[in-house]
Amino acid sequence: MRHHTSLAMSIVAAAALLASSCATDADETASNLALQYESGNISEPTPTAPVTIRVNDFAISVDEYSTAGTRGEETVATYDKVKAITLAFYDVDGTERYKHTQLRNTPATYTTFGEFTCDLPVGSYTMVVLGYGSEQPITLTSPTAAAYTEDKVRETFSATQPVTITSAAAVELTPTLHRIVSKFQLLSTDPRPAGVSQIKLTFAAGGQSFNPTTGLATDNSGFINSIAPSAAIGNVINTTGHLFLATDEQDIDVTIEVLDANNTVLFTKQVKKVPFKRNRLTTLSGAIFTAPSATASFKFETDWLEPEAVNF
Repeated sequence: MRHHTSLAMSIVAAAALLASSCATDADETASNLALQYESGNISEPTPTAPVTIRVNDFAISVDEYSTAGTRGEETVATYDKVKAITLAFYDVDGTERYKHTQLRNTPATYTTFGEFTCDLPVGSYTMVVLGYGSEQPITLTSPTAAAYTEDKVRETFSATQPVTITSAAAVELTPTLHRIVSKFQLLSTDPRPAGVSQIKLTFAAGGQSFNPTTGLATDNSGFINSIAPSAAIGNVINTTGHLFLATDEQDIDVTIEVLDANNTVLFTKQVKKVPFKRNRLTTLSGAIFTAPSATASFKFETDWLEPEAVNF
């Protein structure tokens, strides 16, 4: 019995010694960390701030983009032509700190469409927000580089701004996005004949990639839009598209080709120096399903220039 009592007392004594040792080690560790903080050998953990971004109204100059004759703003909820919103933050050296895309028709990508929440460490950033009419996310790689790679150019809005996080206090941002594309409309004055399967539009300049900060094209080499006419045989066609310009206003040669099911070109029309402008609609109208004649002409009408007729 005396042996067991002695053993128990030894165990208690050992445990007390171990606890004392652990407490001493912990105190020494804390002391060493404090000394290292003071000496600058290690830095304190960087605090992070919860950041909430609520995309504000889209700034839409309606009188510059349609014939509605009014100017105003549309909310994210009501302007359903915007199918996706991409938000990203980049730090001063260009490193991407956060990026997420919300797809309007995919509720799993958001809680409230147009509202984002993320955590950012203390520091300085550039925020980029893109709203666009494609259900395929835009390829966004920096505040100065983005492109449509999975889809043709759609209606596109952009906002960029510097953001500085100074503490762990919550931050709320409400950017307003502005339209940065030019829109074109192709109207035929003659009916679509049987055998027409595709219309190919070749733009000699402009592009599908752009700078989100300036809203201008980063590739001015031109591109091709291939369109399957939705108008039934015997009806005129009315189709639209978008492009990014290298400058705020730009004259671009446009070639219109009408193809059959075998991609054989049936008719070709070229319109020289078509005027385009950002946030404006340019309409091209004329006979595209008939062979050109000596007196044939093509019109293009804009909201900011008088209608002109171009002979070809």
